[in-house]
Amino acid sequence: MRPNEPITILESSNPYRECIQGLANEPITVVRLLQDARAELPTDSPLAVLDDVTQPEVIARLTANRPRVAIIAGSPDHPAHLLDRLHTLMAAARIWQKGGVPFTFSVPVICDGTAQNNIGQSYSLASRNDTARAVNINFEGHSYHAAYVLSGCDKSPSAILSGLAAAEVARRHRGDRAPVWAVFAPEHVLKGGKVPAETRKELEAIADKAHAAGHGDLGEDIEGNLEYILQCSSDEAFAGQLKRAVNLGLIEGETERRLLDSLAAHTCDSHGGVCAFNGTGNSSRTMVAALGLTPPELELLTTLPGDEAVSRGVDALFDLFNRPEFSLCSLLKANFANLVRIHGATGSSSNILLHLPCIMRHAGFDVTIADYQAVRDATPVPEILAHSLTENRDTFVLAQQFQAGQNRGMESLYRILSDLGVPMDMEALTVTGGSWRDRTADLTTPVDPALGDRSVIRDKPIRALSGVEILTGSFLDSCAVKVSGMSDAQYGHFDDHVFIVRYYNDEHACNADFASNDLIERLAATPGLDAELIRVVAARNGGGDLAEMDFKALLEHQRLCFAFVIGGQGPKAYGMPEMFSPSQNLRHHRILEASSILLSDGRYSGVTKGACIGHVTPEAYDGGGIGALRDGDILRLRLSDRRLDLLDRAALLTGEDLPTDPTTDPSREEMRADRQARMEVRRLDIAACNVMDLVSDAARGVVPRLVDQRATLPWKD
Repeated sequence: MRPNEPITILESSNPYRECIQGLANEPITVVRLLQDARAELPTDSPLAVLDDVTQPEVIARLTANRPRVAIIAGSPDHPAHLLDRLHTLMAAARIWQKGGVPFTFSVPVICDGTAQNNIGQSYSLASRNDTARAVNINFEGHSYHAAYVLSGCDKSPSAILSGLAAAEVARRHRGDRAPVWAVFAPEHVLKGGKVPAETRKELEAIADKAHAAGHGDLGEDIEGNLEYILQCSSDEAFAGQLKRAVNLGLIEGETERRLLDSLAAHTCDSHGGVCAFNGTGNSSRTMVAALGLTPPELELLTTLPGDEAVSRGVDALFDLFNRPEFSLCSLLKANFANLVRIHGATGSSSNILLHLPCIMRHAGFDVTIADYQAVRDATPVPEILAHSLTENRDTFVLAQQFQAGQNRGMESLYRILSDLGVPMDMEALTVTGGSWRDRTADLTTPVDPALGDRSVIRDKPIRALSGVEILTGSFLDSCAVKVSGMSDAQYGHFDDHVFIVRYYNDEHACNADFASNDLIERLAATPGLDAELIRVVAARNGGGDLAEMDFKALLEHQRLCFAFVIGGQGPKAYGMPEMFSPSQNLRHHRILEASSILLSDGRYSGVTKGACIGHVTPEAYDGGGIGALRDGDILRLRLSDRRLDLLDRAALLTGEDLPTDPTTDPSREEMRADRQARMEVRRLDIAACNVMDLVSDAARGVVPRLVDQRATLPWKD
């Protein structure tokens, strides 16, 4: 190809040359898109200079097989996508200037915050699979070559990656089309809000009132939550705390409603963006960058990217064309292990353990969470991201430091881990056209030392504990716990501890317990709990002068510990909703946070902290042991051994730890049958078209059955 000659894609098939209908139908959409760009972009923008925007020129480019690039945006009812319109127009203009043909389509994006604690969460994970199908349908149906992705929040980046990867797999089989190329431009970060002064005063007064009334735990919980930046996650904690205050008679329901409305009105900046906590939204930003799919100019934004950043992103994409080593599936394979290490080092969301197998299986690679754990075992990584919502080190601040040149985002993370001896594959390629070694060759100071403790990225290990652990046990095949969300003290406390089970069929019943004014009495009345079991459990968990402790004191001193089990939440049973509300209520309940765990075959929000264990397989709906647990059972957690077991009660009372499988206990059969019937009825809550029926389990990414079956390729050579 001669210098400055527009590129054409090398492939044997061109549907726009071979079938006149697409050639007749699509050019008007391209012309309209570019006319809008010329009309709406600033007149002094170099991207507003668009020549020969005519149907004949579009047709000529299509028949010549110029790059057909889909700009994939999100729905404007999601806060992350409020600025997509101008970003789309800028990208379309640059694609045209480079000699390509721009198209655009948007995908629906459920906000997991909006869907929390209601039926919406039963559609959330299903939306990932549906969006992957929709992206694949549009991409294949209109025969696009590449994608410029406005990568948003929660599941949508994983969904788009999956749909595009599936297209490349199918094209590889057909053999007549080029592979798929893509760059991802993560949406800007949402600036966190502040609790209004008057609202803060009222909340402080409620905390004082709680202390005065002998409810110091609630007072401390409210005071602790006031230290956080205002985000939907902290709003959820306030909601639980105010409900407790109502139930204790400290405030009226009218006050509760007024305060919640005030908090909601001051949470989100009007420019939108991905929430500033390190949840699944920002973990997905980390994911696509770690996979080498994000041009550095677009990685960490605080607002709409400028002309130059968008142009560089599009130019990077064009530089990849006709180079199969830079195809999407090639980059996924090359950077999979790197991503696992980055995920651990950054304390990213446990949801990525669902999404990463999903992406890789759509790309044809036989990846499960066992592969994630194998990489962790082979190459432990330290935590190097000092993210905090209380100490001015949230993701918005990280982006500000990035924009100021005080870190280089993913390049800094790669360089730091490599310098610390973590075997990062620095030869893995990225969308910049070079390797990580190329990208970091001039990076001698990954983080500005002048930042000191204000730096979000650290060039020295914060602690050895990081990432997500995969556990197994006597009643389950696998489950996941985000150990990076636990303090070292919590990890040590919960290692080799035993817990009394309280079982719930849904999160609402669990939340009701947490918010009740007689929680201690309810726990004491747990079926199967008697004085002898309390004595044995308390002694097993550290002992001490138990005679001096009443039931509440045993909880406060972490001698008596509960496992709040929410079963029947798996993908087939109920769409695998996030148990965020109960996890927040546990996290912000001083007595229970220090002593108890959550366990579910559902999942958790990426911002979840504490001992929250999810993704249990097999799920209860498939006959898994979690659905055979009952009130008063005893679980033993050994984090250092990666084990969670049900202990035989009779043996425990005689001083022996004997793991057992509840599914073999005939006395539980009637209870299990009743729960199965309840799950069948509850499934009717979800529209039939979105019940996840023929899917793999959580360990394999909850992907459609054929996607699971066709994933046979090894991810490493």
